Amino acid sequence: MQYRRLGKAGLKISAFSLGSWVTFGKQVDISDAKTLLKTAYDAGINFFDNAEGYEAGESEKIMGDAIQGLGLARDTFAVSSKVFWGGDKQMQIGLSAKHVRDACDAALQRLKVDYLDLYYCHRPDVDTPIEETVRAMHNLIQQGKVMYWGTSEWSASQIVEAYGIAKANNLTPPTMEQPQYNLLHRDKVEGEFAPLYEKFGMGTTVWSPLASGILTGKYNEGIPDDSRLTLPGYEWLRDLWSNEDGIQKLEKVKQLTALANNIGISPTHLSLAWCLTNPNVSTVILGASRLSQLEDNLKAMDALEKLTPEVLEKIETIVDNKPAGPERFGQ
Repeated sequence: MQYRRLGKAGLKISAFSLGSWVTFGKQVDISDAKTLLKTAYDAGINFFDNAEGYEAGESEKIMGDAIQGLGLARDTFAVSSKVFWGGDKQMQIGLSAKHVRDACDAALQRLKVDYLDLYYCHRPDVDTPIEETVRAMHNLIQQGKVMYWGTSEWSASQIVEAYGIAKANNLTPPTMEQPQYNLLHRDKVEGEFAPLYEKFGMGTTVWSPLASGILTGKYNEGIPDDSRLTLPGYEWLRDLWSNEDGIQKLEKVKQLTALANNIGISPTHLSLAWCLTNPNVSTVILGASRLSQLEDNLKAMDALEKLTPEVLEKIETIVDNKPAGPERFGQ
């Protein structure tokens, strides 16, 4: 396992981490969760990602029970939560100071920990001043309930505003952002955020490195019955790949699959390893509903050496989506 700094912070997290979105509480029960977490931990993974909005908190409960059941030493792993979608009542939604604090306390109880290592604003809240949210996060850090706070799917301008407010008021600025990032979705991480890595030392904990499984190649001939795209409540995800743009991307995946096969690796390993070639990626969050899936994903670390400059150039030719503006990876 490789370990990378969380941006300019001193915390070093594993290049691959384990997340619970879609899986814990929906496809994974406590027994399976313990197996997945132990396998990840034994492989060197030291960061586990979660959120209050994942299965209405059930995902955090299962992860907390699994961590407690495994008896993992608290000083050997980092765990996260995110705040925005806490329930259907007015005060359970958004990034008000009240909800930020209430959601943190609830996450601590569900995860069975005394503090959160990483705490994210799960989306921007247009109804709450950014200063209010920044101050709320700073207060949680001062109280010892949170170590690092960050954002998820914020725009670069919103992140810049948060940094400016923090510095002007002697508050703790955000440390990291959690954006989607994969071979088919690059604009934000490589383009929009490019100036933020050097200017603020921003870290990234990227999600959906396999584009919800599309980049594994398993959808090249249609949608399997047991796939994520068939889960109730995730029809929106299936629809993304049924329109014209989705069909074009699937054609690119077929070409990437052929390239992967030619260099002796799977399209899954090619896609995961490609994310790690970006030095501004602090960690790539893996999601798994089965042990075999996690074990296979972890082997992608060995595929890095196969991604030579020549192979990377072939990948660029296939995907043809390099962001305009700053050079790739902010150089």
